[in-house]
Amino acid sequence: MERAKVTKEEILQQDTRFLAVYVESKNSCMVMLSEKEDKLGTLAIAVPKPKDLVGTVTSSVLLGDKNIISARMFAEYVASKKGKIALVSVYLDKVGEIQAQEFFVHLIDKLIKSENQKEPTAI
Repeated sequence: MERAKVTKEEILQQDTRFLAVYVESKNSCMVMLSEKEDKLGTLAIAVPKPKDLVGTVTSSVLLGDKNIISARMFAEYVASKKGKIALVSVYLDKVGEIQAQEFFVHLIDKLIKSENQKEPTAI
């Protein structure tokens, strides 16, 4: 039985640290995106459509109301990229939601890319 994989990334932009914690299991993944320190923020869930059905990812906000656009957008993005259920939390203190989106998408792409490189490839 394989355990969940945990990866952390951070970037410094405009004298502010933007952080990401990524947890991936066999059927799901969770991303915590935050400013300055790791904190739980507005939490959204997204479920990808089965491969044999046409349509988009389904998402909903589970907790919070401050950064719902980013939380849902990033949950849908991760679910579609990974093909798994995705939970994404977004916590922002001083930086605006729209401004932080650029930094957070960069962090998510770094996390997904690093996880994909760690997975063994079949020959």
